Amino acid sequence: MPSQKQRIYSSNVDVKGFSFLESKKQSKEAEKPSFADLTLCLLEVIISQLDLKDNIRASAVCKTWREAGLYVRKVDKPPWLMYLPKRGNLFELYDPLQQKMYTLNLPELVKSTVCYSRDGWLLMRKTISSEMFFFNPFTRKLINVPKCSLSYDAIAFSCAPTSGTCKLLAFKHVAYGITATSTCHPEATEWVTEDLHFHLQFGSDTLKHSNVVYAKRRFYCLDGQGSLYYFDPSSREWDYSYDYLLTCPYISGRLSYRYERKKKRIFLAVRKGVFFKIYTCGGEKPIVYKLEDDKWEEINSSTLDGLTIFTGLHSSEMRVNLPWMRNSIYFPRLRYNVKRCVSYSFDEERYYPRKQWQEQEDLCPLENLWIRPPKKALDYM
Repeated sequence: MPSQKQRIYSSNVDVKGFSFLESKKQSKEAEKPSFADLTLCLLEVIISQLDLKDNIRASAVCKTWREAGLYVRKVDKPPWLMYLPKRGNLFELYDPLQQKMYTLNLPELVKSTVCYSRDGWLLMRKTISSEMFFFNPFTRKLINVPKCSLSYDAIAFSCAPTSGTCKLLAFKHVAYGITATSTCHPEATEWVTEDLHFHLQFGSDTLKHSNVVYAKRRFYCLDGQGSLYYFDPSSREWDYSYDYLLTCPYISGRLSYRYERKKKRIFLAVRKGVFFKIYTCGGEKPIVYKLEDDKWEEINSSTLDGLTIFTGLHSSEMRVNLPWMRNSIYFPRLRYNVKRCVSYSFDEERYYPRKQWQEQEDLCPLENLWIRPPKKALDYM
């Protein structure tokens, strides 16, 4: 029979052993990954994939999940990337936030080319007859437009053709100091065309002008030198915006010779009345300028304030605070092997995917464009 001293010693060993095993068990439990350990950024990405009902349920889990759930409910929705095939009726659309691909059968767009995109509508032109029409790929509504006889350099419209205030503009630099200008509206029977006195200062052969945007009741565009000019439909006059021009190093300057052989683009975007211009040059870092107090200022990751810029030849758009897409430029080209759009992150100062191929490929193919989906886009898919 064990002595009292032995029993006490045995009891101490048991207690210590139990404590050791319990501590080891707790340590293993602590090592297990938990949803509670997810960062707010990752939670935003995950919850952004949920529909509204599931978002509300997830928001009830805890304070952090509620913060993420409320945030992604309020953020902007990105435009979708649309591909216009050279043949056939099937058109692909890609949601860059959800990283999902959709296919629409649109026989109405066969043998047509896109001219411009805005507010979920496309302005199309038939390849053979040159007849023009508006088309909404989600509602399938089609609105005919009179044929534009002007062989234009650029064309745009102000807002949705169903708004009642839609205006169309087409223009071409025809001679020194003369710009042929055509205007129309969806209910018109013909375009009004006249030669207006205005000298467009085009740049090089590879960089003539940007896309056109409509803001402040005017159509705006950038010339090849990066100067902002506009057309006022009410007065039917062209003029330059007298802002201080900040020269892009890819175009002029003592080091511009380094970029002579690289493909350059210039884009114009506007958000809440504030203009942004974007220069791209092959696989070089894009340069973004913001117009403030009549002066262009270069901005970077610290001054982009969560903006995401979607550049395109037909239109460029901007969104703010998109989950995991902040402070980036997205181009209308999809890398199928990784199922994501080509983009540049200002925070990480790099392209996704890597830029080795970009010297040979155009980041803005003519057949690709950004289009704004309706609030319940999936109802039309």
